[in-house]
Amino acid sequence: MSKAIYIATSEANSGKSLVALGLMSVLLGKTAKVGYFRPIIDDVKKGEKDNHINTIISHFELDINPEDAYAFTRKEFISKRNKGKEGEIFDTIIEKYKNLEDQNDFVLVEGSDFSGEGSAIELDANIEIAKNLGIPAVIVSPGVGKTLDEFVEGLHLAYDSFKEKEVEVLAVIANKVQDVNIEIAKNGLKDNLPSNIYVGVIPLIASLKNPTVKEIADAIDATILFGEENINNQTASFSVGAMQLRNYLTHLKDNNLIITPGDRADIILGALQANISTNYPTVSGIVLTGGLKPEESIIKLIDGLAQIMPILSVKEGTFGTANKIGAVRSHMYAGNTQKILTSLNIFEKHIDVDKLTERLVTFKNEGITPRMFQYNLVKRAKKSRKHIVLPEGTDDRILTAAARLIETDIVDITVLGDYDQISDSIIRLGLTVDIDKMNIINPVQSEFYKDFTETLFELRKNKGLTIDMAEDLMGDVSYFGTMMVHKGLADGMVSGAAHTTGHTILPALQFVKTKPGVSVVSSVFFMCLEDRVSVFGDCAINPNPNAEQLAEIAISSAESSLNFGIDPKIAMLSYSSGASGKGADVDIVRAATEIVKQKRPDLKVEGPIQYDAAVDPKVGKSKMPNSEVAGQANVLIFPDLNTGNNTYKAVQRETGALAIGPMLQGLNKPVNDLSRGCTIDDIFNTVILTAIQAQE
Repeated sequence: MSKAIYIATSEANSGKSLVALGLMSVLLGKTAKVGYFRPIIDDVKKGEKDNHINTIISHFELDINPEDAYAFTRKEFISKRNKGKEGEIFDTIIEKYKNLEDQNDFVLVEGSDFSGEGSAIELDANIEIAKNLGIPAVIVSPGVGKTLDEFVEGLHLAYDSFKEKEVEVLAVIANKVQDVNIEIAKNGLKDNLPSNIYVGVIPLIASLKNPTVKEIADAIDATILFGEENINNQTASFSVGAMQLRNYLTHLKDNNLIITPGDRADIILGALQANISTNYPTVSGIVLTGGLKPEESIIKLIDGLAQIMPILSVKEGTFGTANKIGAVRSHMYAGNTQKILTSLNIFEKHIDVDKLTERLVTFKNEGITPRMFQYNLVKRAKKSRKHIVLPEGTDDRILTAAARLIETDIVDITVLGDYDQISDSIIRLGLTVDIDKMNIINPVQSEFYKDFTETLFELRKNKGLTIDMAEDLMGDVSYFGTMMVHKGLADGMVSGAAHTTGHTILPALQFVKTKPGVSVVSSVFFMCLEDRVSVFGDCAINPNPNAEQLAEIAISSAESSLNFGIDPKIAMLSYSSGASGKGADVDIVRAATEIVKQKRPDLKVEGPIQYDAAVDPKVGKSKMPNSEVAGQANVLIFPDLNTGNNTYKAVQRETGALAIGPMLQGLNKPVNDLSRGCTIDDIFNTVILTAIQAQE
């Protein structure tokens, strides 16, 4: 049984960082704890971190000390090898790897980069390390600048090199292959490698090979004068601004980096204006050369702008600066979220994750962890693409979450509001989303407004609603968004960032209605604790449910748990456990427990039971030794809203748990409410939950 995989390559610039990110994301969805290890890292300046380690640890929030994630710098490795201390090298690598292996269920090991001193011996070094660690390998190879024969033969040679040293190769991944050659490359490799080897092919992605302004700034030792908040802007090309502005503007290209002497105020101001003009391409940044800076009046003007691209300053002349920029190669780094998300999407799109992980993970982990739960949510949401409407287009958090959802390509999004206002907000927030992918609807100007108004009138006229009242209500974003769901123009709605719970769910109760056999709309939170996921209900809707309602909340919560991959063990919480407690409150819980057992004898339920007895195995065994739920409960039903709401917030704040929800239960179509204090992550996760509900 393997507990690790070694990502190796036979040459530089293979793009194995993309593969490392993709594999880490997949592995964290399959097993509880995944470690990350690099036997040899590039030399780093004192006080700095290895870029690969920093990117993986920070993006996936791994609980690993960066010092524990590597064994040697390149310089240290070469020095010891030249002194014949190979035994010491492998002893140290194995010791550090084993420490990570003991603390994790799986370890992702990433080989060295084939850059700088010692690159000629790196293939052999990586093979020897994999052999000494006793773990199988995935080989990554780039297809840039090679014929098919050269590419296949090179990869086959690398494969043979590993096999000769008795290192098992589980997969080969061809990277940076032109789109038209994907199937040719895949078939060529399959024809020349054993049938049990997984073969994957990833296309060449232009946005991944182009450096960001930050990478360029670091490479040319530039000072950032303005726009540091946009330093991760992607560059697609660069050009020198030497001619007069009227002529230079005609040469601008999208995501162009402009290089110009620091005293060319005309080029600087023209570029800033072109960047916000719809008639010219986007400018990624400006590099001012010769150590010259704009005059104070120009600086004052720039400083007063709302949205500024990065403006850098260097001492070197224009010619030398342009040569240095032309030589900059792009790398993955922690701050460039857009490039990381693009890499993860490309990996998932082009690699058959299930086939690959069949080869990688040869054991089954019991239970479900928060990371596994979140990974499975996203994966499941992507299986059947849904359309979610977000009514609160005036809220910056909503727009930022919408941009992230569009970037990760999980769902289709409609945002309600004024197009120009939303467009201005997107620019102000520095969001890189393609606004054409964000369906923006102004309710009162919409083609659906009249039809929605008439539908609402027909549905509610027996309740005294007039056509004028229906027209007024349909101008409200909550009513309009809910009607989109009712009419099938959207699969679900998420609101509440700027509205009350009542404002969000009242339209749904009026005309979306509850499911057959359901009389109570309730809610659950998925509480992602350190080592498990628990379901808390009801923490958002029903203040004082009676026994019948409490039983229905428990049954709905159990069904939600099953729908999201959690085998429910229900604890009906109270201030006493078993038959000892007396009083009206505990009697309601006891009656509700009996109703659940009668209606759903297939469910595991215990109640009344105290929280500690429900979740702590020792306490549960002590208080209720014969219970199949005590100490193992994962669906916790609170007796009232006061208890539930305070408990979920206390657990969230005191433990750092991620609370996903609330997710409403019992409606015919999914409409979910946000807290007005919600974060961007809360919105993102709730939209994913809503999309999965819509798949039912």
